[in-house]
Amino acid sequence: PNTGTERTNGEEIFYMTESDMTVRLLELREITPALFDSFERYQEVKRCWRKEEGRWLLKDIAFIEQWDAQDYQKLCKELQEIIRQDGAVWGAFCKQELVGFAAVGRACFGSARQYVQLAELNISLPYRGKGIGRKLFGKAAQSARQFGAQKLYISAHSCEETQLFYKKMHCMEAEEYNAELVEKEPCDCQMEFRL
Repeated sequence: PNTGTERTNGEEIFYMTESDMTVRLLELREITPALFDSFERYQEVKRCWRKEEGRWLLKDIAFIEQWDAQDYQKLCKELQEIIRQDGAVWGAFCKQELVGFAAVGRACFGSARQYVQLAELNISLPYRGKGIGRKLFGKAAQSARQFGAQKLYISAHSCEETQLFYKKMHCMEAEEYNAELVEKEPCDCQMEFRL
């Protein structure tokens, strides 16, 4: 379909073509709260995966996740630090507006230093389901290969939709868990992608 918007049941739907989108590495000077002025990090979660007694179960766990100004300030610091440590931050733009981003740390870890972390992968609410996440994931994997990793490590949100996305990307449960990331987000699913 052509680029444009349409309203259905009060919800705005965006259409875009490949030529409408630009995906590029971000520079340190660009990472400011203003970059995220039109970014909508909103998600209604209804079900999440939990590992109980060695088995993964999809459970009814409902909440709304929405970032505020403080969350974006924290995000900017995280992304700036990734760039300062020679990692990569990719941005997807539609008509100069940031619609998605991915960040990969450069530090290798794991028993054979096989992993680098996919620290962030987020798509603005109106632009989800348009292949932007797939494209950014591909760019993150490209960076991870350049950093000499064998696998991309993902401490991924456990909600049903996020897990479905990573499974479509051929990610699986991590063979080795990163204890620091598990402690930071104990409800996340620890995943890996073979490069």
